[in-house]
Order: sequence, then C-alpha cells, then structure tokens
Amino acid sequence: MVKDSLHLLGMEILPLRMPALKRARLVKNNQLQTMVELFHDDTAGSGQVLTEELPGFFPQGGDDFKADLILLKKFDDVPSFDVYSTRITLRELNIPIDDHEALRLSEAKREELTERMKTFTHPLIGHVYGAEAQSVDDLQGILGMFKDPDPKTALANLRKMADSLGIELMDIPKFLEDYGDIFLSLAFFRDILDKTVPTIHQYLEWMAELRESFVVKQDRAQDNMLAKIEADLTDITGSITGRFESFDRKTNDFWTDINAERFHEVRELITAHHRTVGGVLCGLTLKMEHWKKKFRNSGAGGPQQRLEFTRSEVLPGLDWIKDLERRGSQINK
Repeated sequence: MVKDSLHLLGMEILPLRMPALKRARLVKNNQLQTMVELFHDDTAGSGQVLTEELPGFFPQGGDDFKADLILLKKFDDVPSFDVYSTRITLRELNIPIDDHEALRLSEAKREELTERMKTFTHPLIGHVYGAEAQSVDDLQGILGMFKDPDPKTALANLRKMADSLGIELMDIPKFLEDYGDIFLSLAFFRDILDKTVPTIHQYLEWMAELRESFVVKQDRAQDNMLAKIEADLTDITGSITGRFESFDRKTNDFWTDINAERFHEVRELITAHHRTVGGVLCGLTLKMEHWKKKFRNSGAGGPQQRLEFTRSEVLPGLDWIKDLERRGSQINK
C-alpha cells in the first residue's frame, strides 16, 4: 500500500492545481532519485521522468503547471516518502495536514505492528494502572476505560492518569494520540530494519562468492570496488542499528519516570531522526528488494551478472546513503 511505502508518494495529497498531476505519484528509483511516475501498469510498465523534465510533457501547462512544478521540485531532495518524513516536509511548506488519513499508516499495517507496539504501550499502562493493566491491552483500551458506564470510575481513571503524567484532564486524549503515533513510527521503522538486515547479510554472502570468482580475482579494481561496497553496507547497517539501540535506551529511561515533559524530550529525539532513518531505510530496502527480485534466490547469477548488477544497481547512491546515515548519527550528539 502506498501510504506504508518508503519510496512512493501519491500526489493526490498535495495541493496541486492540475488534475493530471494529481493522478501521478512520486517515486524513488534504485539510484535514489525522485521521479514523477506519470503512469504505471503491468503491461506498459512505469513511466517515470525527473521533475525538471515535466515541462516537455505539459507544454501548454500555463500558470497552474508552473505553480505545481515549484511545489514538486521541493520534493526532489526528500530522502524518503514514508508518512512521517512526508508530514515534516509538508509542515515546512506550510501545507495543512491535520487529520489527513493519507499521512497515517494503513489500518492493516497498524494491526501488523500491534505486537511490536506492546513494547511501548504496556509500560505506560502498567505505570498508570498497575494490577488493572492486565485487562488493558493497548492505548485504545485506556480510552475504553475512560468510557466506563460508571462515571465515577471513568473520572477516577482519568484523574489517575493525569496526576501520574502531570498534565490536565483535557490533555489526556492528545497525549495518548501523540504517544501512540511517535512509538508507532519507531515500531514501523524498526520492523523495516529487522526485515532488511537479514537480506543485506544474504547479499553480502552472495557478493563474497563473487569476490572468489576468477573474474574478480584477476581484476584488483573490481575487487576494491566490491570491498568498499561491503564495508559501506556493514558500516551503514551497524550505525543505524546503533541508533535504534539508542532510542531503546532513551525510552527505557523515560519509562522509569513517565511524565509529559520527558515524553516531549523522547518525542523530539525520535522526530529529529525521522527523515534520516527513513531515507537510509528507503535506500537500503530499494536496493535489497531489487536484488531479491532480480535473482530470486541467493545462489542465482553468474560472476559477470553479479558484477554488473552490483556495479550498476547497488553502487549508485550508496555514498549518499552512507552520508545520510553519518549525518543522522550526529543528531543530538
């Protein structure tokens, strides 16, 4: 689904003036360029052009097209089109996004992440309700307790949570919404990382076989290229995994003394990393998914095929991913 994607953005959510552009979408290609996909189907494939090439397809666009082009160019350098990074971009452009369902993960994805979310919801529930927490499974369960048929019980639950968090009664629904959303983003990105890292390891094993081939052993330049790719992927993977471990430490510290101020600090920390984490994961998943699709299994492809794929599909943009991860790892240091 597009709204759960890191590399696709439906342009219907943007305030574009031309209906033809609203039907298109932004796509990150395997070289991590932002492309405008004008059409896509199983028969004709994908019709992608750079933003700067659009005038050739809309020669009579006029003022509406020029205004849309200015807006679209602002997305050229956005590293990922996940909903969290996109929200930040739209806020910076002063485009209203309040309650925009297109900028939330799909219901199916939220359900898929339910188990991961328990890591974040149960500490809050247990902190506020103690033994009662056994009957509450998620943040919606907390809201359900507030709707208790007994007004006194509902009010007591509200006051208990407000006192614990140091906030006003009327602020609890907004706090729960923010709490759920920020940790859902963390669960979403962590899920992608955990699914991508094993594929990277498989790819590196596949590439190690290539380095043992006669084709590479007789060409030091090619071997050096492969060694650099291996080192870069290992460094990037280790660095972004370390960032998630840092998030874990910060959230564990927060749960030892849950209050609104400390949650604000955790939220600001995680939000500050959204775009770099999203961009790095977007780049890694695009390349690894393309590898899996191209070779189907980790034993496929002769040395020349492997070498050409790595040189043309994995290498381009890898320095960009590495630089983005380097910059991301420096946030809040």
